[in-house]
Amino acid sequence: MSAPKPIGREQPGGIRIKTGEYPELTWTAVFVGWAIGTLLTISVAYAALILGFSIEGSELAAILGWGVLRGIMGRTSIVENNINQTAASAVNGASAGIMFTVPALFILSRNVGMESVADFTPAYVALLTLASITGCFLGLAFVIPLRKQMIDFDRLAYPGGMAVATILKSPGAGIQKAQLLFAGILISGAVKFYLLRSHLEEFDLGSAAGIPSMWNLVFYLSLMTVGVGYLSGRGGLWFGAGGFLCYFLIAPILQYVGSPGVQEILPTPGEMRKNLFLPSGIGMLIGAALGGIIMAFPLIRSAFKSLRNSNQRFAGAQTNDEMPLWMLYTAVGLGSIALIVLAYLSVDEMTLPRAAGMALLGTLWIWVAGVIVSECVGRTNWSPLSGMTLIAVTILILIAKAGMSAPAAIVSSITVGAAICLAISQASDMMLDLKSGYLTGAIPRRQQYAQYLGCWLGPLLVIMLMIALNNQYEIGSKTLPAPQATALATVMDGILNDNVPVYRYAAGSGLGFLLAISGLGGIGVLVALGFYMPFHIVLTYTIGNLIRMGSDAVFGSSFAHRVGIPVAAGLMIGEALVDVGNALFRIGSQLFAGGA
Repeated sequence: MSAPKPIGREQPGGIRIKTGEYPELTWTAVFVGWAIGTLLTISVAYAALILGFSIEGSELAAILGWGVLRGIMGRTSIVENNINQTAASAVNGASAGIMFTVPALFILSRNVGMESVADFTPAYVALLTLASITGCFLGLAFVIPLRKQMIDFDRLAYPGGMAVATILKSPGAGIQKAQLLFAGILISGAVKFYLLRSHLEEFDLGSAAGIPSMWNLVFYLSLMTVGVGYLSGRGGLWFGAGGFLCYFLIAPILQYVGSPGVQEILPTPGEMRKNLFLPSGIGMLIGAALGGIIMAFPLIRSAFKSLRNSNQRFAGAQTNDEMPLWMLYTAVGLGSIALIVLAYLSVDEMTLPRAAGMALLGTLWIWVAGVIVSECVGRTNWSPLSGMTLIAVTILILIAKAGMSAPAAIVSSITVGAAICLAISQASDMMLDLKSGYLTGAIPRRQQYAQYLGCWLGPLLVIMLMIALNNQYEIGSKTLPAPQATALATVMDGILNDNVPVYRYAAGSGLGFLLAISGLGGIGVLVALGFYMPFHIVLTYTIGNLIRMGSDAVFGSSFAHRVGIPVAAGLMIGEALVDVGNALFRIGSQLFAGGA
């Protein structure tokens, strides 16, 4: 696996000048990537259950990589750290792919007659894990042939990849950022540990100030949420705008014009969110997804033009820069067959023709959506992952609904849907990492192998983490609202029971569609998330946005990249690790007590 080691020669004064190839695809880089990826995956997956969106891990992995590879191990190869962050971000790719989909099973299992959908037996956990890994392999096999066209010839920007390349080229700055990141981890972890002991996580500002309860003004003491808000910066204000629109504009208006039934629930923010804002927000998410696809038509056309040009340029002309095409074709063929088998085995009621239909449709959607998302991320740094997944699972549930019981339709659709979501996530992450490799002089083939070496680990971690967190905190509760999975569960439940609140979905869809075609990127999805998120999370997140905007105004944007972003990332990781550790400790204590 290792590239040839650098050849050195002594110079006067004992200085060694390195010649030859630098270490690149080494087991050291892979093992460090797995370790950093595990750290990031646990943190980002936990945050995704709270905030409803994921965080790209490549930049954080590059910072941590310099802290470990150079700061601790004394290794100086830029391209080796590039392999490290490629493997680490591949592990982290499972955070969104699973947390956006599979937790819907826990949420739906609380409905009468649906208890069996969350029966995570060892056999189903193994099957779900294999389906998720299969999706990862398929997504990579479809997108890797686009690298040369999209990056070498079309020269798509991939802003995230450019940011990673900047860190990789500045090893000294990378170590300083790693130190700041670790400081943020310690601060956030200590605060979270104190909050767990003192039970002071929320403070009711509204009651203390005599503000009407419908404004739902509660401050959530979470440095992680503030840190993620800081990472998002000004663009994240659209997320907060959704929540403020609900409670500071719509609720007061409904106090005067709402029906008696609506006015009755206004003093209870939880009921108001469940019955009014949640359906509208889900509709908005659907409308934003559809509008985003329409607005992405030029990108879609460009993406498939790239695919066609790639096929024309390189048909029969394989270079050593890329993974062999026969290997990618084999991965697509075996992956498609494996997905059919896994869909067939997912529930007892599944027939082979239906399994083949769902799996082949899923494979086609992986190809189409992976190309679209890669183009969108390359041009705008915005990923329509959640909308693509929601549309895919909705189609799957419509196929499964005919001739199958509701629980069987749900389990089979989520199993295939998780594979689709992971495939799309891996495809966009691969192209972003290949951009950073392009800018640092890495060999693409080695990065592609590193992505494959990393992507299998994420599903194992996230599925186990999800089960552990649900056992302790109950996914879908106030503690872990799981916004994306809640939206998915609500849509599936409405379709299966023919009980879709059409007028609220339609109203939300119209607004989401208008926001999507406004030309402002993915703001429709952000505003929709703000609609059905608990407002205390929205408020705390918005504070982080405002702190970032204030630091940019006072100290300049360079301060955020040098100091603010590493600290904010540490705040996210520290709180997540302490909370996850607390859940695992409680599970272990219960098991020990039960065994005793």
